[in-house]
Amino acid sequence: MMPTTAANPLLQIQFQIPFDRIGVENVVPAIEELLQDAREELNHLISVPGPRTFDNTLRRLDSFTDRLEYAMQIVRNLEAVATTPQLRAAYNEVQPKVSEFYTSLPLNEGLWQAVLNYSQTAEAAALTGIRRRFLEKTMDNFRRHGAELNVEGKRRIAEIDVELTKQTIRFAENVLDSTNQYEWVITDERQLAGLPESARAMARASAASKGVPEPSWRFTLQAPSYMAVMTYLDDEGMRRQVYEAFVNRATEEKYDNRPIMRSILELRGEKARLLGYRDFADLVLEDRMAHAGDRAQQFLEDLRYKTEEYFEKENVDLLAFSGKSELQPWDIAYYAEKQRAALYDFDEEALRPYFPLENVVQGMFEIVHRLYGISVLEKPGVPAWDPHVKYYEIYDDSRPRGHELLGAFYADWFPRENKRGGAWMDTLITGEANGDRQEPHAGMICGNLTPPGADRPSLLTHREVQTIFHEFGHLLHHCLSCVELRGFAGVNVAWDFVELPSQIMENWSWEREALDLFARHYKTGAPIPADLLEKMRNARNFRAANNQMRQLGFGLVDLALHREIPPNSNIDLLAFARNMLQPFTPARLPERYATIVSFTHLFSSPVGYGAGYYSYKWAEVLDADAFTRFQSGGIFSREVGSRFRDRILSRGDSEDPAELYRSFMDRDPDPNALLERSGLLMRQ
Repeated sequence: MMPTTAANPLLQIQFQIPFDRIGVENVVPAIEELLQDAREELNHLISVPGPRTFDNTLRRLDSFTDRLEYAMQIVRNLEAVATTPQLRAAYNEVQPKVSEFYTSLPLNEGLWQAVLNYSQTAEAAALTGIRRRFLEKTMDNFRRHGAELNVEGKRRIAEIDVELTKQTIRFAENVLDSTNQYEWVITDERQLAGLPESARAMARASAASKGVPEPSWRFTLQAPSYMAVMTYLDDEGMRRQVYEAFVNRATEEKYDNRPIMRSILELRGEKARLLGYRDFADLVLEDRMAHAGDRAQQFLEDLRYKTEEYFEKENVDLLAFSGKSELQPWDIAYYAEKQRAALYDFDEEALRPYFPLENVVQGMFEIVHRLYGISVLEKPGVPAWDPHVKYYEIYDDSRPRGHELLGAFYADWFPRENKRGGAWMDTLITGEANGDRQEPHAGMICGNLTPPGADRPSLLTHREVQTIFHEFGHLLHHCLSCVELRGFAGVNVAWDFVELPSQIMENWSWEREALDLFARHYKTGAPIPADLLEKMRNARNFRAANNQMRQLGFGLVDLALHREIPPNSNIDLLAFARNMLQPFTPARLPERYATIVSFTHLFSSPVGYGAGYYSYKWAEVLDADAFTRFQSGGIFSREVGSRFRDRILSRGDSEDPAELYRSFMDRDPDPNALLERSGLLMRQ
């Protein structure tokens, strides 16, 4: 029986989202009704009587799709964290329709004329601040999406955008399904040689969850399992088997992303050329800090030049340490971990007992309380999509009114087969600032961290601690936003700026004062011993050049795919990507190396990080430089924290990001800050 309209929980914005009442049967009727409502609102906007004003034109444009966006964010996120065949089918049915609607907006002649007419009014000429920026960026955005094309051009742009939505959804689904089809069950404990107890316990729990008789250990391609095998397992044959499965995901006939990736690249390129741009990179970067593909590429090449000498030395040293004549790709993490242990007498597994998940989370909350004057409180009993998901509220204790609700978020930390891989933050509700009143925001942070075992809590690696801090930085950017217009609030900023708030948060996970707030042994409560912490910090820049070159390689191959592949080319894209990545890789890549077709950052949404993967390194330069202000003022300085909150975290896209950065630092960024922090540059 279909639910009535009134009973459909997706139809009205509710701050505490009723996940316990949202069913797959709600999706299609809700989105179809909300699309119809949005079309009616659009017609009202276009046909508004009387003179054009900011409120009846631009403010209305900023908000008339609020209910549709709310419902689609929920559906989109549920498909990412709790997918089922039925939910996937419903999402695939509605997403192209929603994409077609949004694509049609800048192509709608009546709407474009409404914006143009307003731009010619005396009120528009007198606009300042965020309202001036909103008008200018709206007009630029309309032009960049085809508002000035002829009828045939507009029709083709609309077709491309709908097709991109379909293809990118399918790309992400193939990666998830391909990842989930692999498993290795071991029944002979001798094959586990080298694996730490934490990885063995995780594998035992995974086998038990599938009803595999004991004794058995189950391994998958999900991040915690895959990384444990590649880093610690002595059995080279199994490391190779797992590695080859991982780098060739989404090439099987049933899940083959190769034609899909080619199609996505063709569609993006065609769209860029239709809109008058040389390539897709120039199209998407025009409104970002880099502004053009050439500048992004030059940025990456400059870092490459400054890193290569260190990279080559690291690889020579690792080969000599291994005692082998040649290292294979499945050897690198394994021997690197042994080399790190030998050089620094440091095993990252020794840190796990000091990083129980709950302590890490609570310590992180205490850090942001000291910096920004906010409190983060868990609220139990709030419905979510999985029993392990937690719900928190963020309150502002720093303002005159005190204890004001700023936002709320869901935290979903552990891997599941119905959940996509990786870690991410996403928005659910974006509040609007109206005078001195700020509506609260809502969001979610997700990861695929080491789950708890039968006899122990979730114990994290330090890398996983950094992941939590990173995603919470994004969440703060969203929830501390105080911007008049929703479209400019929170994380709605240039993609090469959006990683600054997330990456800067990672710095506190390295500082003794901060670690003492949460890094406590889960059995004894003892802090990390001074000698172990010193070893961790000494090892921080171990193989820093390799880590940097890996990211530079991904950034450069991303730009090359979007800038150098001719239209309708029959170039072997896998070979092209493999050959480009080889100089950035410490071992010879196998002939069958297809990691590019599982690279969801680039191909799981119509834009995403496509032609923008350089953004991570760009923002890392900003974060390394900006953190020096905290170091000089004190890592818990409320003065510096308030400055960062007021001039970066709360401002969204209300000003040019370069200006926001200068307002915090009183200068432009130091391009060498990242190299210095990574130990790849010595001060003269």
